[in-house]
Amino acid sequence: MRVAVVGAGASGLFVSGFLAEKGHDVVVFERNEKVGKKLFITGKGRCNITNLCSVEDFLKNVVRGEKFLKTALYSFSSQDCVDFFENLGLKTKLERGDRIFPESDRAGDVISVLKEKHCKNVNFVFNSRVEKIENKNNKFVVVANKKEYIFDSVVVATGGKSYSATGSSGDGYAIAKEFGHNIIIPRPALCPIVVKDWFVSSLQGLPLKNVELNLVADGKKLSFFGEMLFTDKGISGPIVLTASSYINRAGKVEMSIDFKPALTEVQLNARLLRDFEQNKNKNFLNVLKGLLPHALCPIFAKVVGINENKKINEITKQERQRIVERLKKFDLKYGGLYDIEAGIITSGGVALNEINPKTFESKLVEGLYFLGEVLDVDALTGGFNLQIAFATAYSMAKNFKED
Repeated sequence: MRVAVVGAGASGLFVSGFLAEKGHDVVVFERNEKVGKKLFITGKGRCNITNLCSVEDFLKNVVRGEKFLKTALYSFSSQDCVDFFENLGLKTKLERGDRIFPESDRAGDVISVLKEKHCKNVNFVFNSRVEKIENKNNKFVVVANKKEYIFDSVVVATGGKSYSATGSSGDGYAIAKEFGHNIIIPRPALCPIVVKDWFVSSLQGLPLKNVELNLVADGKKLSFFGEMLFTDKGISGPIVLTASSYINRAGKVEMSIDFKPALTEVQLNARLLRDFEQNKNKNFLNVLKGLLPHALCPIFAKVVGINENKKINEITKQERQRIVERLKKFDLKYGGLYDIEAGIITSGGVALNEINPKTFESKLVEGLYFLGEVLDVDALTGGFNLQIAFATAYSMAKNFKED
């Protein structure tokens, strides 16, 4: 059969090679001048290929599409992915958090084995944006660069909307809509959060370790422990990126930082009493520096409404209680997420109830398939999103109708 694949990213390259191995005539349309442009920058250019945790643990890192992806992730596991690349001659290594990287630390090596070895029998059409796809007489007419091509099946593997400079501009959503599919609004995921407080820009670049970010999103409580940092207009860092994926569809979000998550309010109050007793004649700001990063101290003093030069022995019980409360709950004004360009991935996409979770074929149009990030699926950082791209592609190729 003659198959068109739209997009030469992770899922597009993966599925193309497998379909070509089965003897199909595969043509990949790529709007860029080369394959894998977004793959090249993943994992800061190192390419976190997959995550070697169990499928059960893997599914806990899927934010949306957990049930939908279960079949595909069992049919092509993380270990299968490692074996696949090793068989192509790409040596891999295991790092903390079960993350798998190429031994060379070069994303280009991953792209190279996919293009030169896995896709050696695939035809590529570069600098070619698919403008229109029509279904005529049980065939698909693909129009690219004003030229028409005829195919038996079409696979849409265009990715999401984030990092549009790599070619991910949402073309797949337009194709899906043309064929009657519903699109869950694309939103940024794994991205920084905007904070609308007066002090944010002055804290730009300040890292916070061992803190807890607490949120209430449309009434649902969420907590994330670890590292974060302030940016010019908000917050970023590992726990913030994770949080963003869970709140990007929420209407109302409340947000605060617990600077001392290991201590209860009672324990923290006892520590303050001890610190205050030992530093009676020092001013508030100096003692605060033993509790918080120095740059944050003058701001914290203003937020709790205590003069930074006030002597410790002058601080009242009520003021001390205020300090404890703010150390445990330092409120931040939620201003939404950064725009979709800042998202590592896109949340939203083709509605999953319209796609077969085993074949990834459209339930609306026979012979039309959707893979990877163009679907309404997303996961956390750590190699999970690439594994989803690979697993959906493998499952589609494995179950592809031959007639």
